[in-house]
Amino acid sequence: MTEPSLNYVNCPDAEGGHRMAYWQWGQSDSPHVVLCVHGLTRQGRDFDALAQALCAQAAQQPGGIRVVCPDVVGRGDSDWLKDPMAYQVPAYAADMLVLLAHLHDQSPITVLDWVGTSMGGLIGMVVCGQPGLPLPTPVRKLVLNDVGPTLQWQAIARIGAYLGAAGHFKSVQEAADAMWVISESFGPHTPAQWLALSNPMVKPVSAAADSPFRLHYDPAIAVPFKLASEASSQQDEKTLWQLYDNIMAETLVVRGAQSDLLSPETAQAMTQRGPRARLVSFDGVGHAPTLIAKDQLAAVTGFLLS
Repeated sequence: MTEPSLNYVNCPDAEGGHRMAYWQWGQSDSPHVVLCVHGLTRQGRDFDALAQALCAQAAQQPGGIRVVCPDVVGRGDSDWLKDPMAYQVPAYAADMLVLLAHLHDQSPITVLDWVGTSMGGLIGMVVCGQPGLPLPTPVRKLVLNDVGPTLQWQAIARIGAYLGAAGHFKSVQEAADAMWVISESFGPHTPAQWLALSNPMVKPVSAAADSPFRLHYDPAIAVPFKLASEASSQQDEKTLWQLYDNIMAETLVVRGAQSDLLSPETAQAMTQRGPRARLVSFDGVGHAPTLIAKDQLAAVTGFLLS
């Protein structure tokens, strides 16, 4: 499969509900589901390379594999919320439970794995760290991509400085160039790789407009994010460590060696408590590895399919 199918699921909220888009790769009735959840300003097509690699390697696996990559609400092809304050991790986690129930209804899930980049990893910790949640089956393997219970405040402030400045662009290439300025920490990419990552990040506005493209996400996702303070982040940290310590899934922590969000000390602590994660680090990469480079793909696919 060279292209995923685009699907939707209806999720409840206090304003009457919203529709969440998700991209599905592989065998649609496979009992083995890998849920890949993206970062704060990203969308589900970020995982194209990983999904293709997993599908290729699992082709001979009995039942195959189903790789599902949602566009978290407010991003990609998902609806925008009427209430900006609903753009928070607990609400995103609730949407993922709805999505998993929907997938399970379509075809029963017997093996469930989770890959979460940055925000997607936080959502994963919320889901995996509460054993009583109504999952089709407990998460077996969890990949936390450059995120942990302790987040460095300077990185949060850096992200907050550009978050919500959605911008308009004359071409996809112009948008790609602008995104590279704030995303150099993703590490080395060829121009073709970066353009492929950037293509789903823009949406057409109007062919007649001077700048007919805009970034895909609702600028209002910045509203609750910018209300955070260093003190509130420290309080959240206590809750996140409690969730992390409850995780039963076999866990892999992927870290960019130059990450400003996940410190070496936090990553090391994650190997010593809770699920006692395995840790792999990639030189020349900050926040966050895009899981496109061969060594990054090999680490994640090897962990999930071993």
